[in-house]
Amino acid sequence: MILTVTINPLLERRFLFEKVVLGAENRNGREKFSAGGKGINVSRQLNCLNTDNEAITFLGGTNGKIFVDVLADEKIKVVPVKIHNETREAVVVFDEAAQKVTTFFNSNTQISSREVEEFLTKLEKMIENCEMVVFSGSSSCKETDIIFPFGIETANKYNKISICDTYGNHLKECIEKSPTVIHNNVSETEKSLNISLKSEKDKIEYLNYLYEKGIKQSYLTNGELPAYAANLDCYYTVTVPKVVTVDPTGSGDAFVAGLAYSQHNDLIFEDGLAIASSAGALNAGRLEVCNICKSDIEKFKTSIKITQIGKKMNTINVTPG
Repeated sequence: MILTVTINPLLERRFLFEKVVLGAENRNGREKFSAGGKGINVSRQLNCLNTDNEAITFLGGTNGKIFVDVLADEKIKVVPVKIHNETREAVVVFDEAAQKVTTFFNSNTQISSREVEEFLTKLEKMIENCEMVVFSGSSSCKETDIIFPFGIETANKYNKISICDTYGNHLKECIEKSPTVIHNNVSETEKSLNISLKSEKDKIEYLNYLYEKGIKQSYLTNGELPAYAANLDCYYTVTVPKVVTVDPTGSGDAFVAGLAYSQHNDLIFEDGLAIASSAGALNAGRLEVCNICKSDIEKFKTSIKITQIGKKMNTINVTPG
């Protein structure tokens, strides 16, 4: 079983309109609740890939109750840690005529130190009993910054594969704890670590830095631009065919779900990279977040171009253990 960890969940109120007119009343929109947060998105995509998983997250208030109901409808298994404050929410407006999505977020939820301690206690027990653990998304407040580093350290203690996809103040400490696999978005990483990743040389140096920290596989994506990846000290570029973008929300999460799926099935590095890249690209072309079926990924992955730019390596050694 794969465990996904989300410490900044989001309840989305999605409104679909045939046409949106700014500055005017827009009526008869179709409303739908959706459960968001990067780890939750990963769980949803893993369900689409028929891969057993369970999520742990903070939930509170009326929004938290709605969130649980939405997850139940989607058959996403969750262990909620109850909090005093309301789960954060967003309003997502989709203009069908223009094929545009506009999102309005409220502020992050504040979590108490006591609630964090309860989360850590449950998290350690769940990591001990899972196959691998995925840490996804941002930290909601200063108090929650300790969770991902603690979780990565705990995964290493129990010899579990860990996949980290985060940004913000805690990113550096997450790297120091040496997750097995890490995924970063270029712009978020530049802001989080105050570094430049403009050139290929910059990107390779960053991937090498991650390898020196004991991270076995690393992935650096950049929207529609070529991605970079490293398997130990072997480096690759990834080119994906252009997809008409509808809503890129969750594309990084679909990518990470592809990585987890590949680890679960012991796929060789290049195959796993093609699956993850396909899931991420296809997600950007759809309104629904992280709902890509396996057959679509299998068809699309043949168009992914992966080029090795580092030294060669025997494929029997590519899967982190």
